[in-house]
Amino acid sequence: MGIFERFLTLWVLLCIAVGIFIGAIAGDSIEWISRLELYGVNIPVAVLIWLMIYPMMLQIDFASLKTIGKSPKGVVWTVIINWAIKPFTMALFAWIFFDHIYSAWISPELADQYIAGAILLGAAPCTAMVFVWSYLSDGDPNYTLVQVSVNDLLILVLFIPIVGLLLGITDITIPWSTLASSIVIFVVIPLAAGYFTHRILHQKKGETWYKSAFLPVFKPISITALLLTLILLFAYQGDVIIRQPLDILWIAIPLLLQTYFIFALAWYGGRRIGLPYRVCAPGSMIGASNFFELAVAVAIALFGLQSGAALVTVVGVLIEVPVMLSLVKFANRSKPRFATPA
Repeated sequence: MGIFERFLTLWVLLCIAVGIFIGAIAGDSIEWISRLELYGVNIPVAVLIWLMIYPMMLQIDFASLKTIGKSPKGVVWTVIINWAIKPFTMALFAWIFFDHIYSAWISPELADQYIAGAILLGAAPCTAMVFVWSYLSDGDPNYTLVQVSVNDLLILVLFIPIVGLLLGITDITIPWSTLASSIVIFVVIPLAAGYFTHRILHQKKGETWYKSAFLPVFKPISITALLLTLILLFAYQGDVIIRQPLDILWIAIPLLLQTYFIFALAWYGGRRIGLPYRVCAPGSMIGASNFFELAVAVAIALFGLQSGAALVTVVGVLIEVPVMLSLVKFANRSKPRFATPA
């Protein structure tokens, strides 16, 4: 294990701090980077996320994907967690904290904004970043691809009605171009690149060379891209985070509870129904993490850049990577005991 992977949590925290510092110091001078967009997706962030995901796609044995249909239990469990449970528990946690526990400190109007942002996070299960979490927790890359692909298709048909139901709004305008381009950029393009790379190099160099000489080159690239992405994301939001530290803490508490609750439900429920570790681990990661690119974009489109809803989605990004790394560590430590009945 390399130095990046051994101390990854430390590097992540340092990069978040560096990003916040750069954002606070640079201010509006880095605004031009945030304007480099295509259909609402920031191009520099997209490139870095692509560099994170491409190495994961290189490990997929595309020929074996057809066998996953013989054991669909993991995909069904992922769908239940992400669409029948997660959005509603997120709305419940947000309502309890923002409407009741925090009612003496925040106005009802701001509470509604915070609840809306939390709902957007809860209704957008992770797509791109879950390949990183699956990779770090030794998940099955083939099964992870199928789980993510099913979620991508369901986002297209379920995101709007679930958000509309939970927000009590019937005329929500969703930026479909942002949704479609995010899926193409973060999943379809690296998937296609991984497929053709795998196919061509296997034919020319063989399986042994591909796994022993080619794949190891990309491991540091993926981790470096993750760290640079964090610096860039938090450079955009550094000023807001410094100006509103107490609000950040209030928002983070229900988001943390939701993340750990959903992971525990998916993890122990997956064990109970007999899922193997390499299927259950990435499935639990999908449930615990969020498609934050989509949630941030929709919050800004619906409520505005300076809204409480947009702030909640940014806090979701702030806590997600450190929290997910803690869950990756838990999964790796629990792997030897996973075969033991829950």
